[in-house]
Amino acid sequence: MRKFVRYTAAWLLVVASFIARGQEDLMAELQEMEEEKTEYTLQTFKGTRVINGQSVETKGKGSLEFIFSHRFGRINSGSYNLWGLDDAFVRLGLEYGITDRLGVGFGRSSTDKTYDSFLRYKLFRQSEGVKSFPLTVTALGSFNVKTSPKASDNPDIEFEQRIAYTMQVMIARKVTSHLSLQLTPIYIHRNSVDVNTENNDDFALGMAGRYKVSRSVALSAEYYPRLNAKDNSTNFNSLGFGVDIETGGHVFQLLFTNSLGMIERAFVSETTGDFFDGDIHFGFNISRTFQISHKR
Repeated sequence: MRKFVRYTAAWLLVVASFIARGQEDLMAELQEMEEEKTEYTLQTFKGTRVINGQSVETKGKGSLEFIFSHRFGRINSGSYNLWGLDDAFVRLGLEYGITDRLGVGFGRSSTDKTYDSFLRYKLFRQSEGVKSFPLTVTALGSFNVKTSPKASDNPDIEFEQRIAYTMQVMIARKVTSHLSLQLTPIYIHRNSVDVNTENNDDFALGMAGRYKVSRSVALSAEYYPRLNAKDNSTNFNSLGFGVDIETGGHVFQLLFTNSLGMIERAFVSETTGDFFDGDIHFGFNISRTFQISHKR
């Protein structure tokens, strides 16, 4: 009986040593996995738009975003026009996430009755850990065509003259949990312009920021100075300020901007109002995301 007890005790000690060693090995593996973990920054901006301009955000795989953008007339148009509220200009847009980093979008603006399409891809993601990177970088290319004036009313205007292209790279960093900043080098080519005051090729450097005030409210701003505007240009640089309000599945943006257009061609190259002279449009963006297909 004593031998049995001794053998049993010895066996238990051996088993306990193996268990202890196994726990040490498991803890070492868990620690190593924790050290190798990469954490990607999320929601540098809440939506795919800052105000008029694009943000670095992309839609998740299988998700469809509907964006309704609305701009009223100029505030300085006076009481007869109800300070711009009598006028309405809209853009209806859709964007679909092919993958978490690749998306495609389409839209139609009442301003100049323009149709636009674009493709965006997130090249790099801000992250910490084993794969650390300080910035989020997204590239976007777009194509648009004006359908106003009607071809039947202006047969001399060829289809090619209505076309414009845009290439841009959004470079952003979520500096803190509250503050996000973005730079956007942008190139716009328009096939037809007034060569006396405009360029076929425009270059601009967009600057944007977002500050999160509370869990559901943030302040945003953007500015798009043109780098090669002609001295006698009759257009102005686009400037905008906004308040973002998250309401469940919607993102509601209230904004003030001197740009009537809601695509790059319109607000970067064709803004006719001077913000500091009161040529300000009140407006809003409403976005809603639907999950069309589930991730695998």
